Amino acid sequence: MKDKALLFINGDAPKLLPDPENYGLTACTDGAFHYLKRMGFPLDKLDFISGDFDSHSGSDEDMYQEKFILTLDQEKTDFHKALEIILGKGFSEVDVFGGSGGEQDHFLGNLTVAYTFKDQLKIKFYDGFSEYYFIPNHFTLKGVKNRMISIYPFPSVNNITTEGLNWPLTNESLSITSRIGTRNFAVEDEVSVEYESGDVLFFVGMKEIEYPAIY
Repeated sequence: MKDKALLFINGDAPKLLPDPENYGLTACTDGAFHYLKRMGFPLDKLDFISGDFDSHSGSDEDMYQEKFILTLDQEKTDFHKALEIILGKGFSEVDVFGGSGGEQDHFLGNLTVAYTFKDQLKIKFYDGFSEYYFIPNHFTLKGVKNRMISIYPFPSVNNITTEGLNWPLTNESLSITSRIGTRNFAVEDEVSVEYESGDVLFFVGMKEIEYPAIY
């Protein structure tokens, strides 16, 4: 994982903090700095802290001022600007914590930012319920039997076929304005998804479930 970056942004703080030793770069936005400090994260492991520092509170951040990267462009979110920095440092994969929760417009904005970078960075979000990310036209995932699987069109996907799910799709179309594919679950150890066009945001539940406890 040393070729992968770790990024904390200002949504809900993760219940369990990942080990920065497993990553080639560790960073956070200025808002996420506060929950990392509160949770006892080793702040000296941060390679940079980026943002406009509108939530800067003084002395604690001043200790790490040499790690600050000031990004004042108000046309872009702090998440967007942090991804630009990570991409510029040569990384192609990013694990993101703190992307969901908090104010829901932030969450939706984070998904849009991830969509913007999906052809340049492999971005995987983690929260207390699931991991989620955009998937390519041909995608296979193993080790997911009895896990919740949601297929969310972004904003639409055409001729999608799945295998390994309780409610399979066969050459069907999904759209956020008509039909989505959320709250399914894996009945096989391996799940595969193929689609012709569009984009899919793929969610995998963290815990195994038992039917019908999927809502």
